[in-house]
Amino acid sequence: MVSLRALAPSLTRITIAGAIGAAFHIGQGNCDLIDAKAVEFSRAALAQTDIEGEIIACEGPKDHAPAFIHREKVGTGRGPKVEFVVDPVDGTTAASKGRKDAISALSCAPAGCLQVLPDDGYYFKIATDHHSIGKISLDMSVEQIVRTVAREKGLPLGNLTVIMLERDRHLEMLNTLRKLGVRIILIPDGDIAAAVVSCIPHSGVDLLLGAGAGPEATIAATAVKCLGGTMLVKVWQSKNDDAERLDRLKSIGVDVNKTYCEDELAKGKELVFAASGVTKGELLDGVRLIPEGAVVHSICMRLPSGTIERSETTLRFKGHPVYKQFLP
Repeated sequence: MVSLRALAPSLTRITIAGAIGAAFHIGQGNCDLIDAKAVEFSRAALAQTDIEGEIIACEGPKDHAPAFIHREKVGTGRGPKVEFVVDPVDGTTAASKGRKDAISALSCAPAGCLQVLPDDGYYFKIATDHHSIGKISLDMSVEQIVRTVAREKGLPLGNLTVIMLERDRHLEMLNTLRKLGVRIILIPDGDIAAAVVSCIPHSGVDLLLGAGAGPEATIAATAVKCLGGTMLVKVWQSKNDDAERLDRLKSIGVDVNKTYCEDELAKGKELVFAASGVTKGELLDGVRLIPEGAVVHSICMRLPSGTIERSETTLRFKGHPVYKQFLP
């Protein structure tokens, strides 16, 4: 049986395809077109991948955006049985406006290993590297979390860098961080990449804070686990929630008071995370279109080895088994 380790290069080709599909439409202001093309290109790459695969979750349906079908069967059927959580473009709005930090990303594991929080409202997430494992919790205040991460990393507060989505729901947290004097990176979209860079040594980013969507939490948790970091996720409860949201979550088995960690969202020791840059960002450079094709930057990491691979792929579209079908 082919292992996930052997499959890793093929999985990166899927996010490369999604990034290229989106990249053709950067800055055109059409989010649905970007999502649709990313899905179309990713699906074409998956169709040629020797797996018996299933998409158990894909970002998009909540917003009625183009997406993979829930439980969509993918692959040739001639390989290992695996499941995926896919975000064809994390940062669709950013890509549609030509802004930074859009990526195409996925997590992959043997069937039954990935747990996905429903795409219904937001979830509070923190992620950081191995120094703070077992030292932080979501019962702590934001100030306590920040001070603990700084202490465990041996950094003065003024040298600690926090990354977070620029959202109105984060204004109170942002004011707390500014009073503490930490460095802050506000990003327009893309908290998967933000979680990943918070766990990469010497990335210049120390901590992800903030509320984002559910499927991205599982993709990010896969990467964080591969990197040996820690990620904690909990249902974000806001006065702006509709009155029935918590009941909906409870009815499908979500513990609205529980803190989920990376080991619960991405179970087991055989995991792969892959991502490719759509636009330039903190984690990856963006797609560069060239006369004969494109140059794409990607990252892939996996367990049990903990291997991290960065790559620059130059593709020539003419005659390519995936991209030739999309040429005019």
